[in-house]
Amino acid sequence: MALQTKDMKIGILTAGGDCPGINAAIRGVGKTAITEYGMKVIGISSGFRGLIEKEYAVFDESQLSGILTLGGTILGTSRDKPFKNNANAENNSPKIIRNNYKEMGLDALVVIGGNGSMKTALKLYEEGLNVIGLPKTIDNDVWGTDVTFGFDSAVLIATEAIDRLHTTANSHKRTMVIELMGHHAGWISLYSGIAGGGDVILIPEIDYNIDVVTGYLNKRYQNKKPYSIVVVAEGIEKPRGMRAGTYIAQAIQEKTGHETRETILGYIQRGGTPSPMDRILATRFGAHAVELIAEGKFGVMVNLAGDKVTSIPLKDVSNKTKLVPPDHSLIQNARKLGISFGDKRI
Repeated sequence: MALQTKDMKIGILTAGGDCPGINAAIRGVGKTAITEYGMKVIGISSGFRGLIEKEYAVFDESQLSGILTLGGTILGTSRDKPFKNNANAENNSPKIIRNNYKEMGLDALVVIGGNGSMKTALKLYEEGLNVIGLPKTIDNDVWGTDVTFGFDSAVLIATEAIDRLHTTANSHKRTMVIELMGHHAGWISLYSGIAGGGDVILIPEIDYNIDVVTGYLNKRYQNKKPYSIVVVAEGIEKPRGMRAGTYIAQAIQEKTGHETRETILGYIQRGGTPSPMDRILATRFGAHAVELIAEGKFGVMVNLAGDKVTSIPLKDVSNKTKLVPPDHSLIQNARKLGISFGDKRI
């Protein structure tokens, strides 16, 4: 049943790591709420910490102008986990959040975050708060949505880096290894590796054998291909205490004798201006969140299913991670192009 929306108060917070498109989502929520529904919008600072410490400000429409293209988050973020080790505390964080939510007069809370934030959002909903989740992460590993905003921008940045490594690799006749983010998911490495013309792509979802990798690279040298690009996801198996890119580069040089260098792209993947696709997706997600609030639908996460922006219950998302299926069509296409995933000889 639709609610009387005029003068409703909705809070927005951003939690977890930053990524391109968060400000576009904040704008999508805020402008839709204010201009279409006459709601009041409260920006909560520093993730769940701001909800605990009551750090917030009222937004008007003018404050939401000019942020569409900005990277990061104007609200700030943190990785605070209010339900961790607080279950039996007298003045625990969930209780404080519940009380502050009421004292601030909030009618709904929009949580913009990744897997951990969606888990917290579900717990807050179970505490009685009206919560809507918006999935953001460059890793694209939030279960229940075809894609998260932030992912397209990260792939764009990673692909440009790989493009640039081609010229150096060719000039020096080297093997260049580039390590990309993604935690335990290989989405960024898979997409940018294919887009950037990588020769080897190593992702956590496919077990690799370093001898298969080096054998493949030796065969390239034998076939008069003087350089190679190896794209490595940070979450692949490697010795404890070593970076994935460093380990793979050292192993390649030791086993092949060919000059090898690694590049750790790091936080560059998360910063800067969001791509046009991420701006659009984040805006769509933000606008749909407000529509759900107006309809009185809570305890859900906004998602993309095909071309349609819809929603899925938070309970169906929590404690799940979207990994790359080993039989993904892109992997099948890449194998037909001769790209190695380190799991079989070519």
